[in-house]
Amino acid sequence: MKAIVQERFGPPDVLELVDADRPEISAGQVTVRVRAAALNPYDWHMLRGDPHVARLMGGVGLTRPKCRVAGIDVAGQVESVGADVRGLRPGDEVLGFCHGSFAEYAHTTADLLVPKPAGLTFEQAAAVPMAAVTALRGIRTVGQVRAGQRVLVNGAAGGVGTFAVQIAAGLAAEVTGVCGTRNVDLVRSLGATHVVDHTREDFTDVRERYDVILDNVGNRPLSRLRRALAPTGTLVANGGGSPGRVFGAVGSMLRVIAVNGFVRQQLRTILPSAPAGPTQEDLLAVTALIEAGSLTPVIDRTYPLADTAEGLRHLEQGHARGKIVITMP
Repeated sequence: MKAIVQERFGPPDVLELVDADRPEISAGQVTVRVRAAALNPYDWHMLRGDPHVARLMGGVGLTRPKCRVAGIDVAGQVESVGADVRGLRPGDEVLGFCHGSFAEYAHTTADLLVPKPAGLTFEQAAAVPMAAVTALRGIRTVGQVRAGQRVLVNGAAGGVGTFAVQIAAGLAAEVTGVCGTRNVDLVRSLGATHVVDHTREDFTDVRERYDVILDNVGNRPLSRLRRALAPTGTLVANGGGSPGRVFGAVGSMLRVIAVNGFVRQQLRTILPSAPAGPTQEDLLAVTALIEAGSLTPVIDRTYPLADTAEGLRHLEQGHARGKIVITMP
């Protein structure tokens, strides 16, 4: 099979498209014929082996990548199932989480997959898992957004942000999206009532206070974020860390945790679902929203598998609109 393999930590250029052996399936696993896979900041950090503490904890490997094939988000068809797997059959179209998804075939477990909505292409479906679940947790689970609340999404045109704006709008919140000039119309089309162009104004200048702020960017000090938050509002800091900003993200998360116990405002953190928590439950929740017509993936660009490194370089620049997707041969 064709696969994108990394033998050492480093920039996207260390990735190679090679002919690899198709992995053997165990009793509790599912083999997925990958049709599309999405790029995430998570993939960038795994590629770099960053942060280094994750290597010491065994998460990414100590001196070389623990998983030689990158990728986590997947959409495809079930190829085969292990003897202990129930509820999935060969040919089923699915989306979910699958380590090593930058390959023609990859393994995962049944609890990390859900049926692909019939109205989505494989490319659209691949854009859903990590970004949509992270947005759902940030807005609904942690932010506990309710109808009529004022909600601000910082980084509203990114992978998580485009889903978060739609989810908050679907809950009948008054949504403000923060993005660059070229994305103003996009964010408004997703359901934002107000759009702040960060190149022209700073949302922390306190013209408005918000009941919930989902910060996907981490480009404002905590003190200024709190100024833009209602006295009893909730700040949700997405600690995923964009490429090149992981240490800043970790520092911001620690500050949020430290300050939370001393203020009336609720200061919370989330990590991207990679995967963790009630993953299948959340995947089913976002696919239900998609099937109801209230959630639509936004795709910036698609790249063939052989050009995965180029796609990661585009991701590294930090200006993607929605998701970047890899398509299989």
